[in-house]
Amino acid sequence: MRKILSSVLLALVAVGALNADQKKLTNDQRVEILRGLMAEYATVKVALPRSPKPLDIRTDGSYDKQQFTEAMKMGVAGRVGDLVQVTHVDIERDSIILQINGGTRAKGSWKDHVSVGMGGAMNPINGGQATNAPGGTTVALRFGEPIGEVTSAEIKKMLAPVLWFDQQTVTEQAIDQLTPEVKSAVENKRVIEGMTRDEVIMAVGKPVHKSRETKDNIEYEDWIYGQPPGKVMFVTFSGAKVVKVKETYAGLGGTIAETPKPEK
Repeated sequence: MRKILSSVLLALVAVGALNADQKKLTNDQRVEILRGLMAEYATVKVALPRSPKPLDIRTDGSYDKQQFTEAMKMGVAGRVGDLVQVTHVDIERDSIILQINGGTRAKGSWKDHVSVGMGGAMNPINGGQATNAPGGTTVALRFGEPIGEVTSAEIKKMLAPVLWFDQQTVTEQAIDQLTPEVKSAVENKRVIEGMTRDEVIMAVGKPVHKSRETKDNIEYEDWIYGQPPGKVMFVTFSGAKVVKVKETYAGLGGTIAETPKPEK
């Protein structure tokens, strides 16, 4: 009988471990969450207190009103209707921690502290939209179990009773300010002459390699995308603008064939 019970317990432990593994976020899922939340703006739906300890919000949007009330002794971080920004994101086993407006310890302007983190790493991002909230705080979305498969859009819906994310993303705001021609190129992931470096990054991301050379006392910088075997794109800058875009196909043996331009 004891052997049977031991076997059953071991089986249950194994199933529990398997379920935990199945619920574990993949690296791609983590990256999507970070990208979808970092530097995002939200409208405050419930008065947010300043709190160095994360304010708990459950996945159904409910929160501990007593915790919020007690934390108000430190002051208000966001009034109802205020616009706030997520300035740091941490993903834990069963929680997602969002720093709002630089948290309570930010020195200087909280806008200089916009960052995203995973596994202890932090990368600064400077926000460009003004907010009208008086201070910063930290909130934690508590899942009560390993997070599992979830998207940034679903997380925003969970937070909606407290923080309403019905705002354009930072990237969307930047794209809307582009000229129609450049906006079309960015949306179609193309590079055209006249683009700035920031616009190229919005369209196709950062290059694999960069190189510089001087011809006739004019300095050129090449951004190289792709690698053999396959399509390789050279984006040439002179000053702040793209002056030439060239696409080729590079084989393993070093053979290069220029990609024909589409007929107009």
